[in-house]
Amino acid sequence: MIDLVATFIYFFAVIDPIGSVPVFIAVTPGYDARGKRRIALMAVGISALILIFFVLVGEIILTAMQIPLPAFQISGGIVLFLFALSMIFGESKPEEETRLAADHTETAIFPLAVPSIAGPGAMLAAVLMTENARFGLWEQLQTVGVMLSVLLVVLVLLLAASGIHKIIGNAGASVISRVMGMVLAAVATTTTLDGLRGYFGF
Repeated sequence: MIDLVATFIYFFAVIDPIGSVPVFIAVTPGYDARGKRRIALMAVGISALILIFFVLVGEIILTAMQIPLPAFQISGGIVLFLFALSMIFGESKPEEETRLAADHTETAIFPLAVPSIAGPGAMLAAVLMTENARFGLWEQLQTVGVMLSVLLVVLVLLLAASGIHKIIGNAGASVISRVMGMVLAAVATTTTLDGLRGYFGF
C-alpha cells in the first residue's frame, strides 16, 4: 500500500496543474470557447496516454537503450527551456493565431500536453514511482490512479481558464505568459542541473 497523500503531492508538484493554466491561456488566444474546451480535453487525454506509456514501458526502453535517467532529465530540461524562451520573446501575430485555430491537435500536443503537463519531471516520476524492482502490481495501479486524479485537477483548471481569460484579457494573458516563461526557464534550468548532478555524481 503506497502513501496516497504523499504520492498525490509528488505528482501535483511535477505536473504542476496551476502552472499549466497560464500556458493554456498564452497559447489559446485565437480560439473560441468550444475550441479551448476541445484543446483542454485533448491535451489532458494525450498527457494521460503519454504518462501511462512511461509507466508501462518507460523503464524498459531506457534500460534497453542504455539511457540513464539523468540524461533523460537533461534533455527534457533543455526542451522545456527552449519553450520558455518562446514564451518570453515570442510575439503574438494574427496570422499565427489563424494557423493555430485551424489545428487544435497541434496546440493540444505542443506545448500543452508536452512539455507543460506531461513534462520531463512527470515522465520521470511515472518511471521512478512504478519501478518494477520496488513496487508490486497493486502499488503501481494505485500510483497510476493517483496520477490520473492529478490530471483530472489539470482538466478542471484548464476548463476554468476561459473564465479567467475573460477577466484578465489578452494583455493580461501576454503578461502572464512572459512571467511564466521566466518561471519555466528557472524550472528547466533546475531540471537540467539536477540531471547533470545525477549523471556526474556531484
